[in-house]
Amino acid sequence: SPLALYEHHVQSDWLDFNDHMNLAFYLLAFDKAVDQFYHYANIAEPYIEERGMTMFTLDANVTYKRELRGGDPIRVTMQILGVDRKKIHFVEHMYHGTGGYLAAATEWLVIHVDLTARRSVPFPDDIQAFLNEIAEAHAHLPVPPEVGRVISLSAGNPG
Repeated sequence: SPLALYEHHVQSDWLDFNDHMNLAFYLLAFDKAVDQFYHYANIAEPYIEERGMTMFTLDANVTYKRELRGGDPIRVTMQILGVDRKKIHFVEHMYHGTGGYLAAATEWLVIHVDLTARRSVPFPDDIQAFLNEIAEAHAHLPVPPEVGRVISLSAGNPG
């Protein structure tokens, strides 16, 4: 099943003038979940300090499904869609923590970077092996409909 590494709640300063969670804070919550994944995969701060390598985001696309309100609990899951020598492609889903409904999804493409050279480099073998294990464990999962979406006036937008 997808990784479930992040739970939180909608904070009052995350609300906008519509009295629901502002779009910027959906991305913040998704990014916090990515940070938890990086810790899980051993590519967070100690890795950055010891090896001088990190992850940069190449692309991210957020799909908003249902509003969240102040105090609502949230739970974020992550499904790895693919891994190569330098990149990880994944999707995250944000659910209402008690209602269980899908509030938003985001698709990401991230790349492994040497901070000294400021260029992409292959993952070290130990990290590659771990990422491959996760990708293999997720390979049987269906690709969510939020993956590969196109933005246009007729691309599934309500109204």
